[in-house]
Amino acid sequence: MPGRVLGGCNVPLSKDIRTVQMRILELEAEHRELDQVIEEITAAVVVDELAIRRLKKRKLQIKDQMALLSSQLNPNEPA
Repeated sequence: MPGRVLGGCNVPLSKDIRTVQMRILELEAEHRELDQVIEEITAAVVVDELAIRRLKKRKLQIKDQMALLSSQLNPNEPA
């Protein structure tokens, strides 16, 4: 009997969960790095407002991706 699958793929659920968990960790690390870059740019004598806006937008995208992946790991409704 085949194992459960996530997202209609033929990959076992446990492997998908590990993959999603790893992706979340990667996104969290990138999110922290962007925080540091934003702080450094903000502290600079000449502030690059465009760069800051772009970095903040990327941070929001990462946060949205983390939320989506987390919701796949912990769905609100039972299957």
